[in-house]
Amino acid sequence: MGIAIAANALRDALHQRGQRMTPQRRLVLEVLDEARGHVTGKELLELCRERDPDTNPSTVYRTLDVLEELGYVSHSHSAQGREEYHVLPDAPHAHLQCRSCGRTWELDAADAASVTAPIKKRFGFEPDIGHLTIVGRCSDCAEKASA
Repeated sequence: MGIAIAANALRDALHQRGQRMTPQRRLVLEVLDEARGHVTGKELLELCRERDPDTNPSTVYRTLDVLEELGYVSHSHSAQGREEYHVLPDAPHAHLQCRSCGRTWELDAADAASVTAPIKKRFGFEPDIGHLTIVGRCSDCAEKASA
């Protein structure tokens, strides 16, 4: 995420809502800019509080909402149901999560389509793959369980 581009877009979006770009919102952007992969709102809050202990949780979550509307982050839900934010996903993707070891992999749109296409065909329903997490057992854990 180019922090200057995101900051300008966020400043404009906030201005349209009668709000302003505050130092705390800028901090959220900076921390997200450094984030890799998925981060929960709570993790983001903790990372922000490492730099500024006065970071307000509502500011973090409201900023995430605006950033999602602008397309800078997307959210999904893990197998445990926790909401996770993904910074600037390159492309829509689903997730695979091992229920034994907890590892998570990204499943690209083409592979996810093999799961979602029958749902679309049968029900006319278009799944949002960004919210799709398939829980199972990874090959390592399956091998250990069968040994």
